[in-house]
Amino acid sequence: MAQEIAQLENACGDNPNFMCEWVFGRTNSETWAELADWFLDRPLRIVFIVVLAWVVSRVLRKIVRKFAAEVAERTVRPRASEEADSRVLRTMSRIAQDEDQRSRSQKRAITLGAMLESLVGIIIWTTASLLVLGEIGVSLGPLIASAGIAGIAIGFGAQSIVRDFLAGFFVIIEDQYGVGDVIDTGEATGTVEEIGFRTTRIRDVSGVLWTVPNGVMQRVGNYSQIWSMSIFDMEVAYDTDIEHAMAVMKRVLDTAWEEDHEPATIIEEPQVQGVQAFGPNAIVIRAAVKTDPAEQWAVARMIRARMKKAFDEEGIVIPFEQRTVWLRNEPEAVTS
Repeated sequence: MAQEIAQLENACGDNPNFMCEWVFGRTNSETWAELADWFLDRPLRIVFIVVLAWVVSRVLRKIVRKFAAEVAERTVRPRASEEADSRVLRTMSRIAQDEDQRSRSQKRAITLGAMLESLVGIIIWTTASLLVLGEIGVSLGPLIASAGIAGIAIGFGAQSIVRDFLAGFFVIIEDQYGVGDVIDTGEATGTVEEIGFRTTRIRDVSGVLWTVPNGVMQRVGNYSQIWSMSIFDMEVAYDTDIEHAMAVMKRVLDTAWEEDHEPATIIEEPQVQGVQAFGPNAIVIRAAVKTDPAEQWAVARMIRARMKKAFDEEGIVIPFEQRTVWLRNEPEAVTS
């Protein structure tokens, strides 16, 4: 009996599987038991591991796609104010804005889903590969230990890459900005041309293309999400009738609002907020105009030109810097 147990352990190892033990019991041959283990039992287990990995991968990929779509949909923002939607052009502008939001959401879902699917695939198939290596007799202890040491070394050497990758992941999940947005990262300001998981590419107004690692951006200002705002600080002389100047400004702003220019769309009734400051040479009157995303600069250029023309017609002076110089002659000293 002891001899048979020893022969079984020689043929099938300390923990014999069913197939090897069954063949050894029927043939009492170590050779046939080993052959059954290598050519019947182990291949079946390897096939089972591969099939299970494939099934789990398919299921998790579907879950990931659903999760990515839900995350993208949850961050689709509501439309801007509907006060001006009675006008046909503004209604069309709102519809276009909704389409842009949906398109942006779909792109984010695709990007996020692709990244998570790749991550899930790497984890599942790496695990499956290790299990298959274990089935064919490769000792996994030294391999896992070596991989752990290598991972620690790579982690220390690639901290900035990991930081950039995680930052890019949250940029996409939180929809901090997207392609086409105008953003200010502190170091560079311009239009986003490409978002990666490690870097963001920004084109500034002078045409320079900036490549900024996601992990170094401590804060990001987005000029073009949902709606934008143009602020006008108009300077008038101290002897100007403030009420009249404000009425002229309001007339100019309302005219531009009613005309509904593109791509300089004003989406809400402009507001003349009143006197903002007393400067050394002028009184500052502030007005605010809400616009479609990233159109505040076009609106500002149009409004400034109209405001200058209207002020000239109404005789409202936009003062320039002035200085009053006092000259005093000191009396000459009387000598005796």
